[in-house]
Amino acid sequence: MAAPNDEERAVGPRCHHGSTAMLDVPFQPFCAFLGTLGLLCVAMTGTWCQHWRGGFSLDGGSRTFNWHPVLMVMGLVVLYGAAALVYRIPNTWSGPKLPWKVLHSSLALGAFVLTVLGLAAVFRFHNSHGTPNMYSLHSWMGLGTVLLFSCQWAAGFGAFLLPWAPTWLRALYKPIHVFFGSTILMLSVASCVSGINEKLFFSLKNGTTEYKLLPAEAVFANTLGLLILIFGVLVVGALARPSWKRPDSDSPDSRQ
Repeated sequence: MAAPNDEERAVGPRCHHGSTAMLDVPFQPFCAFLGTLGLLCVAMTGTWCQHWRGGFSLDGGSRTFNWHPVLMVMGLVVLYGAAALVYRIPNTWSGPKLPWKVLHSSLALGAFVLTVLGLAAVFRFHNSHGTPNMYSLHSWMGLGTVLLFSCQWAAGFGAFLLPWAPTWLRALYKPIHVFFGSTILMLSVASCVSGINEKLFFSLKNGTTEYKLLPAEAVFANTLGLLILIFGVLVVGALARPSWKRPDSDSPDSRQ
């Protein structure tokens, strides 16, 4: 077989580069879509609790419980996902990193505060009704996720924001921080989806159309669960995409 000539060798890489470029999705449109999806998840959670579950209150009754899913989806999924994607914004690839570190940690802290408020709502509801706490798989997974989240935030603050943290410690902890960032997000999604399913099983029984008959509330809440799952998968996919990662400051192609 004859060896390819210079023209054929030149065309091959160009075709490969063109096909790769066609598959590359710009970050900004993706981020806009993801933000819209996140807002839709929060809006649907609020609509579910308002329309089918009676609305919101702070009296310790069932309407107090309704703050739990809204705050958890808003904090543990959407706001946490936004915090995770801060370093994928191309504007963060040049100039000082400190402002972006502060933004990343502030968004994560805001997510943590909303999550704690969501936990307070469900514990208050359980205690006022004499319902045991921490007996279901959903509750175990959710509380474990929150505890892991708190450790992640504290360790990240100590390693990356405190000025006296040594460089070797930051280099050692960075891949661990990145790994648990994605892990916590997927655990958050799993906790939310299992919580939606558990709530439907508890609510759609006596005096209502049973869950197995798929009433309108079940269709709406199941759709919400799928959208939350899609949101989490897209965030993890964005974190894993090589072309959207911040260049290493020691690499030749770094813009910093």
